[in-house]
Amino acid sequence: MGTDRHAFVVVANRLPVDRIDGAWEASPGGLVSAVAPVVREQAGAWVGWANTHDDSLEPFDFDGMSLVPVSLSHDEHQQYYEGFCNATLWPLHHDLIVAPQYHRSWWRAYREVNARFAQAAVEAAETGATVWVHDYHLQLVPAMIRAQRPDIRIGYFCHIPFPPVEQMAQLPWRDEILRGLLGADVIGLQREADAAKARQAMQKLLGMDPEELRGRVGSYPISIDVDEIRAAAESPAVQEMARCFRRDLGDPATLMIGVDRLDYSKGILHRLWSFEELIDDGRLDARGTCLAQIAVPSREGVRAYQDLRDEVEHAVGRINGRFSTLGRDVIHYSHHSYSTEEAVALYLAADVLLVTSLRDGMNLVAKEFATARRGRGGALVLSEFAGAAEELDQVVNPHDRAALKAAIHHATTLSEDEARRRMDAMADTVAAFDVRRWAQAFLHDLRDPASAAALSPSDW
Repeated sequence: MGTDRHAFVVVANRLPVDRIDGAWEASPGGLVSAVAPVVREQAGAWVGWANTHDDSLEPFDFDGMSLVPVSLSHDEHQQYYEGFCNATLWPLHHDLIVAPQYHRSWWRAYREVNARFAQAAVEAAETGATVWVHDYHLQLVPAMIRAQRPDIRIGYFCHIPFPPVEQMAQLPWRDEILRGLLGADVIGLQREADAAKARQAMQKLLGMDPEELRGRVGSYPISIDVDEIRAAAESPAVQEMARCFRRDLGDPATLMIGVDRLDYSKGILHRLWSFEELIDDGRLDARGTCLAQIAVPSREGVRAYQDLRDEVEHAVGRINGRFSTLGRDVIHYSHHSYSTEEAVALYLAADVLLVTSLRDGMNLVAKEFATARRGRGGALVLSEFAGAAEELDQVVNPHDRAALKAAIHHATTLSEDEARRRMDAMADTVAAFDVRRWAQAFLHDLRDPASAAALSPSDW
């Protein structure tokens, strides 16, 4: 069965669904909540991997979208995704917190898989269509589509930070990656600082005209589905779940939470060490304070993530061994995924959210917390290295142990009036530019030919 052609096509590493007990269900996550409504509104198609190996799935319809599966074998997934995407590109884009690994076999797999995604998009796009490519997994796709279909408007959005030119220069295949991106009419990043780094890399490594790049490479900070989070926060079932969470955690005087993927870029160890020292210093009372750390499983086939899990779980065990009492842990650690409703219940149960990212494209958890807590107070401790720090308050450098400890302690001492005032201000900031406005802003610039002009291959 062939693929129907569509006027709007999204291309992302994953389809917006998971197969559970033989049936397709919507996947959680920021990209799905941000982009799926746009695909539905325009009766568009979504090209992506179906999270299964060695299957040849035909296109199918789901929730008003046409889904176009791209097949990956187990070996391809290991080399393209766990290898090049997450052991080469991810650390390169996250300040070299761990050393990137450069393997030619991984690069070949990345190039071949990107070509497969590009071909699927070409076949799904009608004449004059708009194609929106997402994230670091598919950086070659824009140019691959452009080579076949000059009629298409192509957008690319990078959800993670962009590396400084000195770091990007290390990548043996840097020119091919940058030229891949330049197949797009509009290239979007989370922050202006990231856009400036991308422009600088293209200028210095490819000799591009900086003025031409300025009109095509810009910042579009992603946001959340404010209505969805508000509705969950007002749900009696979610509010009851929040009360149960707090009760099950011992109903502490102060409940802090961390909600992160288990990733070295999230600074989970930094917050655990600071929490331990605050108890040691007597600034937090172990008898009345609890930290609930939710560590969502992530890339468990990558060695760096296996090592991080061991370190985090060792730290949690050590701290609990020092400060817990019979029947009551000072840190409750959970290593599994949560639904949107469960996450919002955790936000409602908590007094303080700790976001200590060492480098983060945006961090939507911070925006969700502020939205859920509107009118309820609470405090946010937010790393200045998260993209959300440009829009939200209560920012700290997580590398500065003294400053991080002071910020956590201060969050526990805010008056109710001050906490509510600051939280409401942040919630209003998020609401003013929610995920729908983010998508509208990007697509407006993409569909307006005057906003940017794609470069031809001869310009590269």
